[in-house]
Amino acid sequence: MKRISFGLFDWIDRNQAPLHQLYEDRLQLVEAADAAGFFCYHLAEHHLTPLGGAPSPALFLTAAAQRTNRIRLGPLVYLLPLYHPLRLIEEVCMLDQMSRGRLELGIGRGVSPHELRHYGADPAESRAIFNETLEILVAGLTHDRLNFEGKYFRYQDSPMELQAYQRPYPPFWYPTHSPDSVRYAARHGFNFVSLGPPSAIRQLVDLYWQTWRQHQDDAGRLNRHVAEPKVGLLCQMVVADTDEEALRIARTAHVDFNHSILKLWHANDDHSVDALFDWDAALQAEMMICGSPSRVRTQLSQILETTGCNYLICSLAWGGLSQQQSMRSLQLFAQQVMPKLVQQTAVRA
Repeated sequence: MKRISFGLFDWIDRNQAPLHQLYEDRLQLVEAADAAGFFCYHLAEHHLTPLGGAPSPALFLTAAAQRTNRIRLGPLVYLLPLYHPLRLIEEVCMLDQMSRGRLELGIGRGVSPHELRHYGADPAESRAIFNETLEILVAGLTHDRLNFEGKYFRYQDSPMELQAYQRPYPPFWYPTHSPDSVRYAARHGFNFVSLGPPSAIRQLVDLYWQTWRQHQDDAGRLNRHVAEPKVGLLCQMVVADTDEEALRIARTAHVDFNHSILKLWHANDDHSVDALFDWDAALQAEMMICGSPSRVRTQLSQILETTGCNYLICSLAWGGLSQQQSMRSLQLFAQQVMPKLVQQTAVRA
């Protein structure tokens, strides 16, 4: 197992706090993660749902860049089918420059067809639009002039006046739980994140590295400047002083989280994803981790051993969790869980 590093994931899902206070609370959380040594703060993009308090990730990440020094920052993900490619190129360049090269660039098509439809995007065409937008994005970040002829976009000698701080471009990330998409991520050497039971994640991790080795010398491969991609697992967490307290806090907070993540689906009479966010199922699948530092440390050590991941993304602020509860989770995790896991994985490596 590779030496482990840690990220912080966020939806900025709505809670009872006024929206301006929610943003300030999250900025304070990112500041604490920066001080604690987290590698990166990853922010989801969602629209027209209480799950997505940051429908423009770049706006929030730019604010976070001004409040932090070391932690890297990135959307997980930019929903490429919703962006005009030229606007996205310029936004990526600005964010990477304003963070002094700390941008980690997550890309994807989006998990909710309902969000895409509200923006006038056809979910059936999202893959084709994604592919075209990504090709344009890479071309715009690596050339002074952009020329492109595709089905959805056409550019002729468009001047690229802005450049990214990182060359040739910020590292790409691609989250997925589909074997075909894992192969796609591995062929390009994208950093890869998934969500699911440890045994299922292990199969995806093995598939990733097998495919990565087969294609690491391919011509035209993206992310070539990332020598050792991060292969990660996302877990929602609550860390408290006792197992009982953590379980009680998490169970209560999950009610609001479940409402936020399913509201837009249910508004469209779509219950196809309900089972994915069931409380008991999340606990059993170890996608929800809650307990004292000792319990969380033991459980995560086993999960990392099983999955073979070299990166763990923690979601510590979600649903009905108060700012105090999230900050306490982060403090306990950073002080009593992270150091031990780093030591253990260093020995195993």
